[in-house]
Amino acid sequence: MIEDFLSHIGELTPFWIYISLFAFAYVENVFPPSPSDLVVVIGGSLVGTGALNFIPTLIITTVGSVLGFMTLFFIGWMLDKKVIKSGKLKFISVEAVLKVEIWFNKYGYWVIAINRFLPGTRSVVSFFAGMSRLDIKRTVILSTISAFLWNFIIIYLGMLFGENVEKVDRYLDTYSNIVIIVTIIIVLFFTARYFFLRKRSENKNIQK
Repeated sequence: MIEDFLSHIGELTPFWIYISLFAFAYVENVFPPSPSDLVVVIGGSLVGTGALNFIPTLIITTVGSVLGFMTLFFIGWMLDKKVIKSGKLKFISVEAVLKVEIWFNKYGYWVIAINRFLPGTRSVVSFFAGMSRLDIKRTVILSTISAFLWNFIIIYLGMLFGENVEKVDRYLDTYSNIVIIVTIIIVLFFTARYFFLRKRSENKNIQK
């Protein structure tokens, strides 16, 4: 399947390959899951063959990633507490949003800086960063740095492995699975910690 896709995209003119790379990089942030990382790796393999140039490929994929990130950021920005308070989104409580905002105001910029290295959570990060009304300029800068570094790495891997992109795909899958498992463990830990502290606080209040 990968060979077929590589062969198909290799038949396009450089202009349409760049357009495809931009589109996949953008869509992955807005409508996950999308195989954008694999497509960027394939773009890297085409850089290795001389069909594409490294700098334009890096810039185009980074711009696509950032625009996709900021699209969900602004959707989250517009979907603020007023919308939730109206009762239109009953599955999200105002209290939950407030807790997320507190957390994002404390750690959000660090998360944005590494968001491209957190597969499976990129859209969630951008959405809640917008809902938490983080500074737009700072968000753009950090998301650009994150996308630039990640795309640089996977484009280079594509160049390194050439047409044998299945290896890179397997590495990316393994990396993604590890990150997702670690993320789930961390979330479960802090959730359990939250309920434990809450229970202990309630017990103290009862004893008083």
